[in-house]
Amino acid sequence: MPQIQGSAAILLAALLWSSGGLFIKWIPLPEMAVAGGRAAVTTLFYLIVLRPKLRLARLSTALAYAAMILTFVAANKRTTAASAVLLQYTGTAWVLIAGYRFFGEKVTKVDVFAVAGCLVGMALCLLDDATGITWQGNAFGAVSGVFFAIAVLLMRRDAQAGSDSAHASITLGNVFGAIFGLSLAGGDLVHGLHWQSGFGLLWLGLMQMGAAYLFFLRGLRTVTASTASLLSLLEPAVSPLWVWLGTGERPGLATCFGGALMLGSLAVRALMQR
Repeated sequence: MPQIQGSAAILLAALLWSSGGLFIKWIPLPEMAVAGGRAAVTTLFYLIVLRPKLRLARLSTALAYAAMILTFVAANKRTTAASAVLLQYTGTAWVLIAGYRFFGEKVTKVDVFAVAGCLVGMALCLLDDATGITWQGNAFGAVSGVFFAIAVLLMRRDAQAGSDSAHASITLGNVFGAIFGLSLAGGDLVHGLHWQSGFGLLWLGLMQMGAAYLFFLRGLRTVTASTASLLSLLEPAVSPLWVWLGTGERPGLATCFGGALMLGSLAVRALMQR
């Protein structure tokens, strides 16, 4: 029963994460206003619920986390939600490579297969309608994947020092995200704030980021890391579906093939780890 409850918590977290693409596109605000506003709401949520000891935060982790969330929002605004979330998930491949290089972690044949699948899938996503603002969005998505990998590796380091350090680093990362995002947005958030943008930012900050993180942590108490990584693939699988239902946006054929290759490779790796 505890394992079933843990799996349900991971799936719920993935579902909440998957709503990000729809709400980022639905909010009628420029990208940095959305990124900064979401980070500000999430910061308040973490300060109230987690009550982190900010003196334990690592500056490097916080900066990598802030860069990840800012570039991900920019990618969602400039390309399809499918390309944005899939390109960020290429960070899994960079984590495997860096884990071997910097942490001496063992790399299996299945890991090599997963890395190759992710990189080929990334290439297909980048080539899909690689013109104009869509090309810029794909570039932001690829960069977001790199920062995703850096943030994961640094959070792994922080977790070894205790959960207080990890919580503090993520909270500080949202503080930086709010500062950088709102500074770049100028007065866009204030001038464009009304019920739709306000509700969207509250959902993104409280549910899509805040509550999802708590559900994910709860699930990890009884679920293995490999199972959690497999269940988390629900996010990139359903995120494009919500956007299609809400806005009618459809990813290109190359992105669909690339996404299927990436998700399939990561799913096989997670199953083999079990």
